[in-house]
Amino acid sequence: MGLQRTKLLGIQAVTGISTVGILTVGTTDTAGGVGIASTTYLRGVVMHNTGFATATSSLYVYPSSESTAGAGKTAYRLSRVDLASNETFFFEVNYPLVLSNQEKIVVEVTAPLRWRSRYWKCS
Repeated sequence: MGLQRTKLLGIQAVTGISTVGILTVGTTDTAGGVGIASTTYLRGVVMHNTGFATATSSLYVYPSSESTAGAGKTAYRLSRVDLASNETFFFEVNYPLVLSNQEKIVVEVTAPLRWRSRYWKCS
């Protein structure tokens, strides 16, 4: 069977402060009627802030043995960027990341570090 080029997924909206699994290889249906991919080649991710305030957006790739529940784990983070309102960030790699066997792409949206340190008190 030959490779078929298709876009991976449509737009995935992440609302509020949350961690969201965008894709699990071998589970999530891809766009264009291709079905479920057993191997995925990730070339890029576009993140855009449509909110009224700055938000911190992080991109992770989790191994199959890890759960995506809760906050993102630093060991699996590929990027973290503060996005001002109406700002766009492109994460692109020269060579595709090869994902297989239940590996996951995860996006996390949090309040910017400056905001958290000013308003969140640690006890």
